[in-house]
Order: sequence, then structure tokens, then C-alpha cells
Amino acid sequence: LQPPEKPLQAEEWNRLRENFQLPEIFEEVMLNSMIRCNSHIDVAKSLLTHMAKRNGDVAYNMLVKYLTLCVQQGQVSEILDVYDIMKARFKILEIGAYNLLIKGLSNSDQWRMALTILEEAKKIMIPSRTGYESCIKAASRHQETKLAFELYNEMLAKNVVPTLDVLQSFFDFSKGMKGAELQKELFGILLYLRENQIYPHETFMRSIKLWFESIPGGNWRGHLTNIKDSGQCPVCNHQLEDSDLTEEEYNNLSERIIRDVIHGTDTFRKTSPQEFEAFQTFVENRLPFDIVIDGLNVSHIKPRRMQCENLLDAINCLAKENARLLVLGRKHMLTNSANWKREIMKEMQSKADFFFAENISEDDTFLLYATLRSGKHCKFVTRDFLRDHKACLSDSLTRHLFRKWQRGHQTALFLSGEGRRIKFAPAFRYDCVVQTTGDTWHIPYKDVFEEKYSYQVPRKWLCIQQK
Repeated sequence: LQPPEKPLQAEEWNRLRENFQLPEIFEEVMLNSMIRCNSHIDVAKSLLTHMAKRNGDVAYNMLVKYLTLCVQQGQVSEILDVYDIMKARFKILEIGAYNLLIKGLSNSDQWRMALTILEEAKKIMIPSRTGYESCIKAASRHQETKLAFELYNEMLAKNVVPTLDVLQSFFDFSKGMKGAELQKELFGILLYLRENQIYPHETFMRSIKLWFESIPGGNWRGHLTNIKDSGQCPVCNHQLEDSDLTEEEYNNLSERIIRDVIHGTDTFRKTSPQEFEAFQTFVENRLPFDIVIDGLNVSHIKPRRMQCENLLDAINCLAKENARLLVLGRKHMLTNSANWKREIMKEMQSKADFFFAENISEDDTFLLYATLRSGKHCKFVTRDFLRDHKACLSDSLTRHLFRKWQRGHQTALFLSGEGRRIKFAPAFRYDCVVQTTGDTWHIPYKDVFEEKYSYQVPRKWLCIQQK
């Protein structure tokens, strides 16, 4: 349905509507088409006028569609008019309309109005990330840094996760500005990256570097580098934090995980208590293991090969140093099938202990239990990130220890040699996370932005030191 080029009269709209195969959704389809074609605002207005005359008013979802077109074109006075109409007619709006209003106004000279609308939305809901971030960027653009940080901190307090884009914008807008308070806030963002094991991408890293170097009288210098295997930075010779937990930290962590995550409410949703008990007995009788492998997860590494061959490759690769391996499998692996050949399964079982769980069980809890019960030296292999379990740990110190333990114990699998060979990235001896000594900062970064959190730690670092 092509929108007309110019505004139409009522009878012309009626004619188009009658010729449309589903007249009852004509207006909706027409407005969607106008948004897609970015039609002139007057054409859309003439359709709304026609609807108002015919029905006595314009339905909420039609106003939202018209609002979408206004925002798309930056029609500020129209956006304000629609807002007035909506406010008069509907007591509360839903999140989509609030987001559109905030987005449309925050990019204009009426940006303070966007803040008013954000306040209004807060009375009935937790505003969305886009709502907050539009206001933060508007405040930053107008040098209202204090306000921008207030909104950012409020966002964190409400567990609304910021995008890297808005975090980067703080560094971009703060270049060359001085002030201890501002510096403290930006250092706070770097510590947020540390806390949540977030690796900035290259453009974000460059914004951080430029900000440091632009601090008036700061004498900061940034260099890109690769950290030696020993954990020493070649630029400033500083030794990075060790990835090992102390004995006490390890014991606390393993107690907490076994209590909160494994015996907490979330394990038994996908596995029966009987099965988990059977697993515990199995593990306790065979402790300790050196490496625990998520068998099903690893078996998918090369999509065009039999799953059992992928798993066999991984086991052969890991069993070299006489390591004691535990593979977490599924019962369906034991029925001879296209992906699980009986003789290959037999060969694997001669090289590693296998525990076969029911086909719907939750592997992560099994994986964590066996690894933690085996002791500090035990590593685990999965291509998952184990995000859910971090959420079950109630305090930030335990979450921090869990992530640190994970970084030091999760062995990543990857394909090398044009995807022919399975290789393992051993866990580092140093901790791959943003860190500072006060006059140095070390920031690991990725080449490109990744939406998905990755367990593969970066090899590249930004070293910043104060001369």
C-alpha cells in the first residue's frame, strides 16, 4: 500500500479505504507504510483528521504510529502537540509512547521536556534503558554533566543495564574538562566494567585513552600493548593481579555456590533431587578430577561433524598430561545413533569418567559442583558463560569472586587451522579485568563490539600511566 504524495480529502480517503481488501485495518496499514516511506507529515495529518471526523477520535495505537513518524523527522512542535492530546485523553501511557516522546524531545532544544516525561514515566514504571540513555546524552550534550551522572547512577540503582554506547559517550563528552568529581565518576565507570567483566571494544577504548590524555595537568599517557604470560605489562613493568583466589576466598566461594546456587531454588527446576543426589555420590566416590567437561556443549563445536567425534577430539586433546577427566553427558548419548556411535563412546569411556544425566537436566550446576568439589586446581570446559548463576549470588563480593574464579578456571575451546583442529585456550595466570594501582590503569579490550558476553578473554590491553 503506497501512501499518497499529498494530503487527501475525506472522500478520497474513503475511496482508498473501500478499495482496500481489509478496510477495517486500512488506517493502520497506511500509517505503517507512511513510517516506512517517511511520508510528509501533512499527509499523515490529513489521515488522522479524517479518522477523527469518522470515529469521533483517534485510537491510542494510531497516535503512537503518528508520533513515530514525527520523531523520525524531528518534528518537535508536532511531538509536543501529540503529547498534549495523549495526556488529555489517557491517564497513563505505556513504555513505547514514553520512549518515543523522550527520544524525540531529547534531540531537540526542548530536551528538558524529555526529563519531565522521564519523571512522569517513573511514577508508574521503571523507565527503559533507551529512555534513560536519551536523557543522559541530552544532558551531556548541553554540558550538564552532573545531571547526566545522576541519571546514570539512578539507572544502575534500578538495575537497568547501560549500553557500552552511553558509557563511551561519558568519556567523549568529558574530554578536556577538569574537576575531581567528574574524574571520580569516570573512574567509577571503569570500575563498573571491572565489576561486570565487560571488555570495551576498540572505539570505546580509544575514547577512554583520549579522555585520560586530555585531563588538564593530568600527565596521563596511554599505550596499546600485550601482556606477557607472566602477567607483566611490557610498557610500565607493572605486575597484573593474579587470577588465583586465596585459600580462604576459594573456600568461601565454593561454600556459597554449593549453598545458594546448587542447593538453592534454581537447580531442581530442571533436574530431580534424586538425580542430583546420585550425581553427588558419583562425584564423591571418584574425587578429585583435574578437568570437568560439559560434553554436550563441547560436542557441537564443529557443526558438520559427528558430535561424538568432536567430543573424542576434545578428550584426546585434554587427556595428554594424564589428567583425570569427568565428562558430563546425557542419557541419549548411550543409544547408538547417527551422532553417537557406540564404539566411539566406548573409546571415550576408557579415557574419562562419564556421568549421564537425564536429557532435560541443567548441566551448569553439575559442572560447578564437580569442579568446586575437586579443589582449587580443577578446571572446567564449556563454551557457555554461566551468567544465570552469577544472578543467584546475593552479594557483589561473592559475584566478584565467582567471576574471578571463572576467569581463572574456565578453559575455552576454539577451532584453529581453518577450523580443522580443536585447541584450548588455557586460563591465564593473571586476571583479565580492568585494574588500577592509582597511577596506572590496565584495560583489556576487544577489537569489535560484542553484544554477547564472551568467556574468551581479550589478548589486547591499554596501559595508562601517570608520569
